[in-house]
Amino acid sequence: MESDRSTPPHTAEILAEITAMLVEIVGDEFLLAEEVTMKTTFNEDLALESIEFVALAELLHQRYGQQVDLMGFLAEKDMEAILAMSVGELVEHIGRVTHAALSRARHTDLPTPSPAAAG
Repeated sequence: MESDRSTPPHTAEILAEITAMLVEIVGDEFLLAEEVTMKTTFNEDLALESIEFVALAELLHQRYGQQVDLMGFLAEKDMEAILAMSVGELVEHIGRVTHAALSRARHTDLPTPSPAAAG
């Protein structure tokens, strides 16, 4: 099934994309030992370092554009919430943000009636 750019990615697609990004960042031999799921935590399960979060932020920016700001998303959380954050929380955040951005784009892309058509 071909992905349509006008529809936001589904949860499974986002999870697969984040998993691929994590493999690119930390290496597939590390992730092969542990399947990445919505419940996988970045700190306890994946042991992501801060530099790896920066790399993930860059990959997310390249894939989803400016609306997905990982550092901004993390800035809204306290340290305990960041340490406990799951991949699922990020997937849901991306889903919300991309859906909202798409809704705004559709709203602004609506044609405006020309004055000639009104008269």
